[in-house]
Amino acid sequence: MQSPVTEIKLVAIGDVDRELIEYLSLTLPGTFGARCVLSATELNPRAAYNETRRQYHSTQLLQQLHDMAGSGCGKLLGVTDVDLFIPIFTFVFGEAQVGGSCALMSAHRLHQTFYGLPDDRALLFERVEKEATHELGHAFGLAHCPDFNCVMRFSNSVEEVDLKASDFCRLCEPKLRQMPDATLAARC
Repeated sequence: MQSPVTEIKLVAIGDVDRELIEYLSLTLPGTFGARCVLSATELNPRAAYNETRRQYHSTQLLQQLHDMAGSGCGKLLGVTDVDLFIPIFTFVFGEAQVGGSCALMSAHRLHQTFYGLPDDRALLFERVEKEATHELGHAFGLAHCPDFNCVMRFSNSVEEVDLKASDFCRLCEPKLRQMPDATLAARC
């Protein structure tokens, strides 16, 4: 797929497994037709921490990404391993501004060990790719999709992440080239 965006910059937020970020830098270019680069700048999530919930407010982290984005023909994807929330949900896997320049995703609840199960690196990488693609899909202008196999399907649990495909459906794929920018926030 060709897009007017030429670059996706991957930004580590907090202590993140570098292999996950490197994996995304290799898989996302084929999906979005844009070069992926690893940012030398890392963000500290501390300011977004909510003591009462023991989680990090994703909208605050997204704002930090937006503040560092500047102008240009690129997207920023923040990758973290902290537990994210917004006030109306128990947790979110990520957040993005639909048609905006930034997206954020967390691997925290994508680890098998979070659910008391043995570590499975291959499954973790698959889940991270799906959620990174999903959040970047929002940044590229896509809304949630009703197709159960589409990566843009809303996932309310890790089981729903596992059920959907890692790519866009036949309806969402062409929309990537046609969606106008918007300022509506998407939280998933």
